[in-house]
Amino acid sequence: MSETHDALKTKKTPWPTKKAMEQVYDMNLWGTHTTPFYSGEGSHHPEFVHPYVEAVTSFLTSFDKALVVCDLGCGDFNIGKNLVKHTANYIAVDIVANLIAHNRATFIANNLEFQCLDLAVDELPQGDCAILRQVLQHISNAEIQCVLAKLKHFKYIILTEHLPVADFIPNIDIISGQGIRLKKQSGVNVLVSPFNFEVKNERLLSSIILKDGKGVIETKLYELF
Repeated sequence: MSETHDALKTKKTPWPTKKAMEQVYDMNLWGTHTTPFYSGEGSHHPEFVHPYVEAVTSFLTSFDKALVVCDLGCGDFNIGKNLVKHTANYIAVDIVANLIAHNRATFIANNLEFQCLDLAVDELPQGDCAILRQVLQHISNAEIQCVLAKLKHFKYIILTEHLPVADFIPNIDIISGQGIRLKKQSGVNVLVSPFNFEVKNERLLSSIILKDGKGVIETKLYELF
């Protein structure tokens, strides 16, 4: 199955996301580490990792029957590796082919699968819960619209975004890449215009105010209709 999905990465798309994310890892734009791929401090610093893993683990283990989880934008998998054991199946997706190949060779479990996909273009795997951790903040509004349209078949969505601390105008558009809307004093809110994503329930799982004053990292759980 993975070979079929990987072949999709050659599709031509109207967005620069794939090349931008490949450049991030090729040039270590999010920092360097002992491993060849590093998804940045936000995926490694205990201040960010521990509260997130604790909150998501609490949710995943609250079910009598374990969920099928799709990690959409899994990065270097430093966070996802802590969640696999709490799921029936864990499907980890990223747009960078070399990163996915590395993850396949590094992280192995009977209920774990890696797929190389473009979230805005390719068909997404099926599951109960989708996780998007600081993914939408890097892509344009047009791409976000495409991704959200594909998320409606999930029962739950766990969405993490880096937002300004003070009041802000949400969803100012950007060109996809390593940067985020914070430099425009904006952030992603999928519930308001232009997305107006409809959910049944919303719950805040964790909120971490950055010590340098550069925003807050919020993780919300959405239950869909």
